[in-house]
Amino acid sequence: MKLPRDVSADRLIRALSKFGYEVVRQKGSHVRLRCAGPPIHMITIPKHDPIKTGTLHAILTEVAQIRSVTVDEIIALL
Repeated sequence: MKLPRDVSADRLIRALSKFGYEVVRQKGSHVRLRCAGPPIHMITIPKHDPIKTGTLHAILTEVAQIRSVTVDEIIALL
């Protein structure tokens, strides 16, 4: 599936919350998310609108690898 070009940080955070990620803190324009379920995983999301495609791809790839899902499954939730 092709990466969407107009994904805001809020949309991405809502999609990742369906995989168990919760907002831990925010410092400036960066939001830190944490997933408690094994394995524990933390990721930082830049609070931009829209998120650059390279940054979005890196975030989706990392989450997909840790959570054992495909990137397409996460994109479907966006």
